[in-house]
Amino acid sequence: MERVGFVGLGIMGTPMARNALKAGFAVTVTNRTIDRAKPLADAGATAVRTPREVAERSDIVVTMVTNTPDVEAVMFGADGIASGAHEGLLAIDMSTISPAATRDLAKRAAANRPPFRTLDAPVSGGEVGAIEARLAIMVGGDEADVKRAMPLFQALGKTIIHIGDHGAGQACKLANQIAVAINNLGVSEALVFAKAQGIDLERTRQVIAGGAGSSWAMQNYAPKMLAGDFRPGFMVDLQQKDLRLVLDNAFVDHVSLPGTALVHALYNALQHDGGGREGNHALLKVIERLSGVEARQR
Repeated sequence: MERVGFVGLGIMGTPMARNALKAGFAVTVTNRTIDRAKPLADAGATAVRTPREVAERSDIVVTMVTNTPDVEAVMFGADGIASGAHEGLLAIDMSTISPAATRDLAKRAAANRPPFRTLDAPVSGGEVGAIEARLAIMVGGDEADVKRAMPLFQALGKTIIHIGDHGAGQACKLANQIAVAINNLGVSEALVFAKAQGIDLERTRQVIAGGAGSSWAMQNYAPKMLAGDFRPGFMVDLQQKDLRLVLDNAFVDHVSLPGTALVHALYNALQHDGGGREGNHALLKVIERLSGVEARQR
C-alpha cells in the first residue's frame, strides 16, 4: 500500500486524512498551523513541519489548501513538495484553483529535477461529505496516474470521475460551483416566498425535496437555514473565491453567465455584513433582508 501525505488540514483536509488512515494507508501530515496536526498524530499519522518532509516520506501527496497562490507555495515554495520530490512521487491537488494555473503546475512538475507526476482532483460534498467519505471527486491528468490514485480516491469519496487532461478536474469543479451557488439562491428564494405566503416552511421543504424542485441544497442546507444554523461546511469566502475564478474564466472566453454574476453580487452583500466565514447557505440572509421576511421554522 502506498504511503500518503496530506498538506493542509482544514475543514476538508483533516477528515480526508483521517479516512486515509482508516483505510490503512501510512499517512504523513502537515499544516501551516502545526497544532492542527495533533489529533491526526494521536490517531496514528506522522506529523512533520514542512511539505518537503511530507513529500520525502510519501509516495502520493495530497494538497488541500485555500487558493492558487497557496498551492503554488506548498508545491514550489521554500521547503515545498518539489524540494522533497523523488522518483515516482505523485502530487494530487484537491483544492479548487485556476485551471490555467493547474496546467502550469503540471508542466513545472514535469520539468522539476527530479520530475514528479501531478493530478488535479477537486472535490464536492463539503465537510459532511469529507467526514463520511462520500465526496464527489473530479480528476484531471493522465489515465495511468488516475488508476494509481484510485485506491486513495475510493477511501475518500464515492463518485470518482476522470474528466480529462490536466486542468479538466478544476474546470469541472468550477462548473459544479455555478450549480451550487445558483441552487442556494433558488432554495433561499423558495423559503422566503413560502414564509411570505404564510405556509408551513418544513412541510414546504419536504414536498419540494421530494419532487422536481429537489436539490442537494434543498435536502441538506434548507433544514439548517430554517433552524438559523449557518455554521460553515463550506464558507462564503471560499464560495466567492470559486465564483471569481468562474467569472474570470468566463470573461476570457466571452461566456455569458448572468445567474452566476447575480449570485456573486448577493454574496458580496453578505461578506460586507460580516458573513464571509459563515456557511454558503447563509445566502438566505440576503434574500430575507431584501424582502423584509425572516424564513425560520419556529
